Parts: sequence; C-alpha cells; structure tokens
Amino acid sequence: MVGEETQKTLAAFVAERDWDQFHSPENLAKSIAIEAGELLECFQWTSNPDPKRVREELADRATPADPETFTLARLATWQSDFREHLATPEKQHLQYFRPIINERFNKSVCLDLESYLIKMLAGDGANRVLNRNNGITDGRYYQCEMYRDGFQHIFDQLRADGLFTRSIPEIENSDLFKLSPFKALTEDQADSVEEIVNKLLTAMERDQGSMMVIQGDPGTGKTVAAIYLIKLLQDIGTFTTLEDLDSDLRFSEFFTASNRDLIRNRRIGLVVPQQSLRASIAKVFQSIPGMNPAMVMTPFEVGKSNEMFDVAVVDEAHRLNQRANQSSARPNTSFGEITETLFGADDYNKTQLDWMRKKSRHLILLLDSEQSVRPADLPPELLSVVIAEARASQLHYQLKTQMRVKAGSDYVSYVRWMLNPRPTRAPPQIRDFADYDFRLVDRVSSMRAEIFQRDAEVGLSRMAAGFAWPWKSRDKKNRMAFDTEIDGTQMRWNSTQTDWVSSPNALQEVGSIHTVQGYDLNYLGVIIGPDLRFSHAKGGLYMHRKSYHDKKGKEGNPKLGKPNYLDDEILRFITQIYAVLLTRGIRGTYVYACDAGLRSYLSGFIPRSHDYDAMDTG
Repeated sequence: MVGEETQKTLAAFVAERDWDQFHSPENLAKSIAIEAGELLECFQWTSNPDPKRVREELADRATPADPETFTLARLATWQSDFREHLATPEKQHLQYFRPIINERFNKSVCLDLESYLIKMLAGDGANRVLNRNNGITDGRYYQCEMYRDGFQHIFDQLRADGLFTRSIPEIENSDLFKLSPFKALTEDQADSVEEIVNKLLTAMERDQGSMMVIQGDPGTGKTVAAIYLIKLLQDIGTFTTLEDLDSDLRFSEFFTASNRDLIRNRRIGLVVPQQSLRASIAKVFQSIPGMNPAMVMTPFEVGKSNEMFDVAVVDEAHRLNQRANQSSARPNTSFGEITETLFGADDYNKTQLDWMRKKSRHLILLLDSEQSVRPADLPPELLSVVIAEARASQLHYQLKTQMRVKAGSDYVSYVRWMLNPRPTRAPPQIRDFADYDFRLVDRVSSMRAEIFQRDAEVGLSRMAAGFAWPWKSRDKKNRMAFDTEIDGTQMRWNSTQTDWVSSPNALQEVGSIHTVQGYDLNYLGVIIGPDLRFSHAKGGLYMHRKSYHDKKGKEGNPKLGKPNYLDDEILRFITQIYAVLLTRGIRGTYVYACDAGLRSYLSGFIPRSHDYDAMDTG
C-alpha cells in the first residue's frame, strides 16, 4: 500500500507540472505511467521513504518532446556549469567539456553515469581525476541495471575518441580501480563513513580524542572504506569553492567553511602493516590530487615520527604486531627503541597498537580478528577488548555487504566453518553457490590449467598456497630452483613481495598469504599443503608441524613467556590462513588438498571437479 505521505507527494508533483509540454494525450499518458511506476519502485527501496528523494527522482522524467527546445534550454545551463568549474583554481587550466545527452536520463542516471566515468578514468590512470569525493554511493533507482548496461556503449565511444587508453577488463583488474577512492560505497560503508566523519568533526571541535573500530569479513570493503574516508577528509579540508558541489550527494553537507577550518592542515595517515598491499595503495595515492604516497606508512614509521597524527587510519589492524621476533635484527632493535621512547621503558607488553594510540589524536581501526595469520599479530583477546571498548563508546561500525565474492556473505561463513578445528555449531549442508565456480580438484596440474584458462579469459587469476614447502628460490644463488613438486608439477614461490599479483611472473608462480591478503582476484587456485590434515582418529583437522615452513608462524615468543606455541595454537593460524586464501576469488575458487584425508573431508563441502586429462600449460 502507498502511504498517505506518498500520496501527498505524488499529488503535489502532478499539480505542479506543466502538462502542456507533452503536446499530446499519448505523451501525457506515457509519462504518467512511467512516473507512477518509478514512484512505486522508489518506495519499495525502503520502509521509510524520503518524499524529497522521490520528487527529485521524478523531476526530470517529463522532458519536452521537442529536441530543439531541449537543446536550447540546456545550452545556457552548460555554459554556466562550465564557468562554475573554471572558478575552481585546480580546474582553471581545463579547455574542453564534453556533454553526454540522452533524453531518457534523469538525475539519478546522470549521477550514476558520472560515478561510473569517474571511477573508470581513475582506474585507467592516463589522466588525473580532479573531482572531490563528496558522496558517490551505490544508488538504486528505477531500471538502473538497464541504464548501466548502456554505460558501456558510452565508454566505448569515449575510448574510441581517446579519452580512455585501456579496455574495461584491463581497468577493472587494476589496483588503481580496485583501490580507488572514487568507488561507489555500499549503504553500510556510506553509513559508517558518514558517522565517523560526524564523530571526528565533533571531537575535533571539542578538542577530544577518539578511537573507532570498523569490523568486516573478507570482501566487505574495509580497505575501500579507509581510502574513501581519507580522500573525503582531504577534500573537506582543502575545497576552495562550493559552486560545483552537488547538494544532493551523500556527504555534501560536510563541505562547509567551519568544517574546512577544522580539518585544514590536519596530519592524516594510512597505516598498512603488510608490505605488498602497502605498496599498491601508495601507487594509488600517487595518482590522486590531494593524496600523497608518503601518507601510506608502516607502523614503525608512525612510531618513529616526531609529530602527532591528527587522524591515523589503520587498515588490517589485526596484523599489527605484539612484541615478537621481527623479520630481521633492525626491526627488533627498532621495536624496543620506539617503545622506550614513547613509554619511558622497553615494556614487552606494549604492542604496535599502543604506538598508534600514543601517536594519534583520532585512531580508526579496520579489522577482522579471524584474519590474523601469525603469532606476532595482535592476540584475539586484545582485539576483543578493543572492539568492546569501541562498542561501549558507540564508536563501533560493522560492514556486512559482500563486495568481493560473488557467492555472497554466506560463502565466507561457510568456508570458516569448514576450516574451523573446533566448530561450535552444527555442520552446514553442502551449498550450491550458483554461478560462483567453487570446486575441489584432484590434481594440481588440472588446477593450474584452469587458472591459465581463466586468466586468458578475464585476467587476474592466480595460484596461492600455505607455507608448506621450503623457499629454495629465495636464495639468490638458487633462483631457478623449484620450491614445490606435486604429482610431477613443479612450481616456484612468488619472486617478489611487493604487489606480486600484478607482477610479470605471477601467473607462473605460487603466492603466499603475505602476497594476496587484502587483494581481490578473479579466480584463485588454492593449494592446501601437507601442513593441514584431517583424521577421524585424531578428532578432525590437525596440523603437521614439520610441514609448516613459516618460521615466524610457529616460533615461540620468550619475551612474552611463550618459548613454544602449542599445536592447537599454530593450527588456528594455519586454518585462518587457508580461510583468507579461499575468500580472495571474485568469480571462483579452486581447491587442491595434499592430504588424502583432508581431500575426503572437503569433498563433503566442496563440489568435486570432473576428472579429465587437462594439459598443463606451464
């Protein structure tokens, strides 16, 4: 039923229209039918519809039938809009503008098309996108899928005219696209960003500190939300004119002179513990006005900084370290030096999270405690305390919309149950994830052939594995050695730690957890090594210590009174590593398990691939 407020909105809309412009009863009837359908569609989106939104949604529908009238009426507006853009100092060098005309495009379509073109231009990388980030969200409107199908034709025409240098698949597979601050946000991302900015502004105005937490499963867009938030804050603090600001966009209300004064010249940083992801994000920041790759830092850089950070955003905060043996002697020394400088003594109980809290007035943590993969990571009990503290202060936000895996959010919980050594609930039935290509394969050679085929079709398809084999090829004198051999198939580990997924040799290699965590891949083939096994006699999943070759993943921590980790403790990290790997693929995930018992166990949850003689293209 259409409510009373809805009826009033429609009645007012009809009364205010100049129906003479339609020239004929047929045009009038057609327009009324369209508007009525769209009105009902608008009010199906939400249980608490906004009449203002409905009026705006319908306002552009009944356009003059005469194209000449339409063109003449728009010319003055375009000229005015162009002057407004040129009033912005950073846009004064622009010389051309290109209007896109379609008599069926209402304002919702135009905003959606603008969002699409902005993110495609940012992902193409040939030009610098000057737009502010004032609230592009993943809007839903009447027949949006139909309109979006047509956007590709617009893209193709613009590419033919030289405005784009790469194809749509090439752009969509790039880090510039995947990590762009111009991505349209989901509703829960937008709600979180809006609340955080409101809380930040209030705290800054009162000169109070704050710590906020954003939680989310793999693929819910924590990194995207972090980058978007930083770009939004930068834009609020640096805008020079409101002339070209669209008041209908989600965050336009933040662009005020008082907010600009609050944020201007604030020191903002993004902390990323993982080397590979950090390098990729820094490249994105390099290409965006107002952003700087120096804003993307290691925890050590924050700890050593001589200045406070007004806002520190920590992505993958569960990968911050507690006191443990670091990767080399220099970080080990630095850990103690930083802690002593900040707290007056080298307290072994201090963690990198303590550094972040000490060095920032406002701290925003993006985390998922089930993605910790090493004993050096922050312990789960500490993360639980941090989350509880944020909830108690009403500074906790949850991302739930699955953005990566096309199988949906149920897939993540399904995988986590499947790999949980001690599940606390009944087993799920084997799931059919529709078009998501989730398969258990019998041979690594078959998996490798599939990954080569998928990469040829859509790109960005890779193989990854748990650290269940020695890394022979890391030795500079032995670069050509093979690290693994399974059923006659020989492979090497990733030859680089930095942005491995985009490196030239990635398709030929096998990536580790440290090269793919935080990334989106179209397809991923996951080799579960002999470090994880299954036996009914041993009570289910168990770890094989000698087959686990990540020294930092199993060494003890004498400084914290743990000379050795128990098998069950290491098992938790190993299963979480494989859960992370199994949630990287957008379109599909292929799984091979070295242990026969584990293959049999997984076959109860993952559809088996048809056994066929596939040619190994490696």
